[in-house]
Amino acid sequence: MGRRSGLTLRASAFALLVATAFPALAQEKPDGIVAIGGSITEIIFALGASDRLIARDTTSNYPAAAQDLPDVGYMRALSPEGVLSVDPKLIISEDGAGPLETINVLEAANIPFMTVPEEYSAEGVAAKINAVGEAIGEGDKAKQLADDLKARLDAVVQTAQKNAGQEPKKVLFILSTQGGRIMASGQNTAASAMIQMAGAQNAATGFEGYKPMTDEAVISAAPDAILMMEREGDHNSTVAELLALPVIASTPAGETGAVIRMDGLYLLGFGPRTADAVSDLSAALYGS
Repeated sequence: MGRRSGLTLRASAFALLVATAFPALAQEKPDGIVAIGGSITEIIFALGASDRLIARDTTSNYPAAAQDLPDVGYMRALSPEGVLSVDPKLIISEDGAGPLETINVLEAANIPFMTVPEEYSAEGVAAKINAVGEAIGEGDKAKQLADDLKARLDAVVQTAQKNAGQEPKKVLFILSTQGGRIMASGQNTAASAMIQMAGAQNAATGFEGYKPMTDEAVISAAPDAILMMEREGDHNSTVAELLALPVIASTPAGETGAVIRMDGLYLLGFGPRTADAVSDLSAALYGS
């Protein structure tokens, strides 16, 4: 069984696999760690093990100190040369790192490459924290952090549901508006899970993942609010530009100017700050 296939499991089973497949890592505190994925980096910092990080990927922009580490590239477009240049002893990654050719080269170099799967729930975040903690020899700290976060997140979700009342708002998460086309989040995504935890409903139904929506579909979705990431680059749109699109202007969100923008890693990372992100999103939607 290859490392990648053997370690890409449900997060709740990951910690046990680390202890059995890599007993040395489970018993020691490995250094020379490369973190691939913003939530992985956040967790390692939160566990007080940042001194053992030697590099991170481009998506790892929090905390600010993480940006002082060497950047090995974007997690979905890694080059073997960039990762190997920092002489890693352990690579811990969110699901989706690639391309596969790069992962194969890293595995051939006998570098433990651990992929932690995503589960967009309170249980999933807790399991991710525990998995990373076991991998870096900080299991006890991870359990405390995971338990505290899950308790806080459960409480925040309950409050958000109460604030929503009997008529939860419909929220459309827009990934981009490049070329005037609306790329939105359907079901089974981080964005959809965050919307639901914040006491709202995903306005986009009938598809999974992130896909373009026709103007007719956007109008039919009739979102009460639009949610977007704050980021730079070709996919960035100001609120004014968004509201100027005829299809958006014709929706309830467009008519009231209800556009919420949040940092992408904070909103969608499902890491240690998830409870705060849900609370902030709920407050933006319902005012409390």
